[in-house]
Amino acid sequence: MGHEVLTQATPLPADFAAMAATLMQARQTILPKRLGAPGPDARQLDCIVGAAAHAPDHGQLLPWRFVLVPQAQRSHLADVFAAALRERDAAALPEQVEQAREKAFRSPVLLLAVVDSLRGDPEVDLYERLISTGCAVQNMLLMATALGFGSALTSGKALKSTGLRRLFGLQQGEHALCFVSLGTVLSRKSARARPGPTDYLRTLGDPLPDGATP
Repeated sequence: MGHEVLTQATPLPADFAAMAATLMQARQTILPKRLGAPGPDARQLDCIVGAAAHAPDHGQLLPWRFVLVPQAQRSHLADVFAAALRERDAAALPEQVEQAREKAFRSPVLLLAVVDSLRGDPEVDLYERLISTGCAVQNMLLMATALGFGSALTSGKALKSTGLRRLFGLQQGEHALCFVSLGTVLSRKSARARPGPTDYLRTLGDPLPDGATP
């Protein structure tokens, strides 16, 4: 599927900012257990993943990649989740192990986000690469929202397990960052209040709030 590319010469709709604000405000984390079929089809998924390419990327390193986990591979991921739990807690109960396994089967579409700390210019440090990865992920979440799908990011200690690294073929310098879940919203919680600029913006030189430290 081709993707329309906006350039500086491309006229933007007069209400473009309002449309963008509406899209961002509509995005909400929907837990994977609340995501069901149908998920994005091949064309929609191509559109969602393609949105990642427009993330800021200093030096065009492409310091991130995504791995799709098809249904046929979910049982292997379930085994990894179960093994990782047993490694952390040898006394884990059978029902706890089963709960860990079950997480692999939630949501119709599941991807793993991977960041590479070594690819390309070594002067571009991991923090900058993580920022680029986060922007890529957010682009995907917004595109999924625009297409009418729910989404969530999930992590956990299993991401650092040897079994997961082996399953996904992670190389030296690569880190499993989070899973991205996509699907149709089955249920959702009420939207929570978001912070406003006054909660996180200050002007350099202004006095610090009471109790704050520089």
